[in-house]
Amino acid sequence: MTVEELRDYCLSKPATTESFPFDETTLVFKVAGKVFALLDIDGRPMSVNLKCDPERAVELRELHAAIQPAFHMNKRHWNSVTSNGSLRDSLIRELIDHSYERVVAGLPKAVRASLADA
Repeated sequence: MTVEELRDYCLSKPATTESFPFDETTLVFKVAGKVFALLDIDGRPMSVNLKCDPERAVELRELHAAIQPAFHMNKRHWNSVTSNGSLRDSLIRELIDHSYERVVAGLPKAVRASLADA
């Protein structure tokens, strides 16, 4: 998966915004103001930090060398996913979906309802 493909996929999610709040190389995707993905646009290979259920995070790390605890993030809830050719694009998209859904689930009920209506 390329940076452009990952960006397009993240932006296809309802109410998603993108910005560079930290520096010029870390692209941050948010839903309703809450981060669900951080993408290093200069990284070779490409790497993205995604939120994950803690139990699933451990399982993924055990199964895939390209999935590690996220640098500068809560390692219990965030994984760094490296697109080095060892992971299927479909798995990366699934992990983006999971991250987005985890963040949406933590939003206030009224905000979740407005997203469902979008």
